[in-house]
Amino acid sequence: MNTLAFDIETVPDTDLARRIHGLKGLTDDEVGQIMFAKRRQETGSEFLPHEQQRVVAISCVLRSRDTLKIWSLGEESSTEKELLVRFFDGIDKYTPDLVSWNGTGFDLPVLNHRCLLHGVTAARYWETGANDTSFRFSNYLGRFHWRHMDLMDILSGFQGRGRSGLDAIANLLGFPGKRGMQGAEVWEAYRRGELARIRAYCETDVLNTYLIYLRFELLRGHLTPAGHAAEIARMRKTLSESSAAHCREFLAAWPDTAS
Repeated sequence: MNTLAFDIETVPDTDLARRIHGLKGLTDDEVGQIMFAKRRQETGSEFLPHEQQRVVAISCVLRSRDTLKIWSLGEESSTEKELLVRFFDGIDKYTPDLVSWNGTGFDLPVLNHRCLLHGVTAARYWETGANDTSFRFSNYLGRFHWRHMDLMDILSGFQGRGRSGLDAIANLLGFPGKRGMQGAEVWEAYRRGELARIRAYCETDVLNTYLIYLRFELLRGHLTPAGHAAEIARMRKTLSESSAAHCREFLAAWPDTAS
């Protein structure tokens, strides 16, 4: 069984805004400010609609047989299309169970829109049983199916008023929570050319998601206490052996008493 926890980071699609708002000749900074201002006027929030988000990082934790891997897809120089192709090619190749935090509400709709834009094929992801009958009652698109587990949605009992943020639940369980920055800071970091920092931040988010997933597997009886302890030990070992500073910092912020 392959399990893939994932998270994305996005920035405003300034090219789109130039087209739809007639902002030709303005810098990305100026266009971004206008996008946020218009959204704030419309809704009271600067959070842009899904179709105005451009993906700059996709980070993953993959658990497969004896393998546990933490990484961000592509390179810092990779285009958005290259990131999308890598993500959906992995689904085509391995058919993993997907794990996310608010993936149904944000990550996957954004990825869907960007695949439409770039013409990225994702046949396995969109399979619902026409070509593979095993997907008929368990596919990536069904909200109450288990091939994609949006932990925020599931743990809330599928009720919007019961939802909590990733950082809040990670802290509840004794995990490090968000590290390095907050989502609202990604655009400023991107404008400063700090894509490596954004990718590191995205990886710590997906680490928190995966650790919550392990606790959820214990909760629903898919892991025994001994099995859960073994998976936690595997993660601690993986982080301790990582050459990435943010992984070692994550481990240092994760007390041994917290499982």
